[in-house]
Amino acid sequence: MAGPDPAGTRSAVARFRVRVLQTDDLAEVARELERTESDPEAVGLIARKGRTLLVRLDDVSLKASPLLKQELLALGGDAAQARGVADHSVARSVVVLAATVGQYQRLPAKLDRQPFHLREIGRAVESAIANYSHRASRTIEGLHRSAVLGGYPKVMGVVNVTPDSFSDGGQYLEPDRAVARAVELAGEGAAVIDVGAESTRPGAIAVSPEAEWKRLAPVLASLHGRLEVPISVDTRHAEVAARALDAGADWVNDVGGLRDPEMRRLIARTGAPAVVLHMRGDPATMQSNTVYTDVRDEVYGALAEATEQAIADGVAPTKLLVDPGIGFGKSAEQSLELLDHVGEFRSLGYPVVVGASRKSFLGAVTGKRPVDDRVDASLAAAVIAAMRGAELIRAHDVQATVRALAVVAAARRAHGEGGLVPPSPDP
Repeated sequence: MAGPDPAGTRSAVARFRVRVLQTDDLAEVARELERTESDPEAVGLIARKGRTLLVRLDDVSLKASPLLKQELLALGGDAAQARGVADHSVARSVVVLAATVGQYQRLPAKLDRQPFHLREIGRAVESAIANYSHRASRTIEGLHRSAVLGGYPKVMGVVNVTPDSFSDGGQYLEPDRAVARAVELAGEGAAVIDVGAESTRPGAIAVSPEAEWKRLAPVLASLHGRLEVPISVDTRHAEVAARALDAGADWVNDVGGLRDPEMRRLIARTGAPAVVLHMRGDPATMQSNTVYTDVRDEVYGALAEATEQAIADGVAPTKLLVDPGIGFGKSAEQSLELLDHVGEFRSLGYPVVVGASRKSFLGAVTGKRPVDDRVDASLAAAVIAAMRGAELIRAHDVQATVRALAVVAAARRAHGEGGLVPPSPDP
């Protein structure tokens, strides 16, 4: 496409007030159509044509891929697939679908009568779009206290009871100071308080479960009954998580991503919510392997496998949250890519948690700022994550983050953000 129009056509743009509408969801498309005073039924029909969604599928078989493309073409959409599908030189293909919501709504019925798992694919596409578009509030029931996510982004406040965390190591190692900090963050508007006693910074030295619990125990004992918001325990050790839940914690924030079968059994048995974070290896080794062919696809696939394994082991889907693990085994560029596309993880159907606060990739893109000079960059990252669809932002600077996200919430309310337009026939 050519660049900006020359002066000869600018007058026509101004005369007719021609503008490209910036619409983020179909409800906003519908509102723009309503401003034309069009017939309400027409608004519902046209809105579904007003936004094209790209949907990616991996590992589609050679036999299924061309049929999927054929059925979508018949609906007016399209699909991209590997060149080798045409000459049968590949056995499987990544497929990216391009269609309007109305076309996607009609796709499952067309695939129902097709072989090669296409019925399953059609229902999976339908489910992923519904998950991605979901904006209604949902309550995460903790063991003692609950949090309501959705509607507008909330903040998880960080309290590190450690001597060596990258940001505030040593500041809250004393139990009284950690308790006071947790109460302070709740007062500043944190919807969840995340207490950790083992540093997970890159290269951190592992702490024994005994030492970790020795730091946590007095803090949790003092906090229980003092907070109205849930307490999340940031640990990758099942025995520490079990003790913490018994001592009054509500959630488990597992940087190990529920890889430990014992942790999965604990979550299934207790019914505690769990944040499933993506990390390769452990904190000591994670930055030694940051090579990805496709970081978004690989992180998404790993979280999909982790949550499916948890459910297979008895964890209720309503108790799971996912975190793409920004900065955990990722380069600065990879972390930025995940941040800018974090909404894609909504397709799994779980609330998305993002922790970017004060991390090194923010220092890298702001002139190598030291960790205590990254508040403004952290706020920018929080706003990007929230606008992209994250529901819970993990932050050290809670009050500033709550205020920044209040602007996001106000902007959403100002244009009445919603999910998909209610279903209706699409000609």
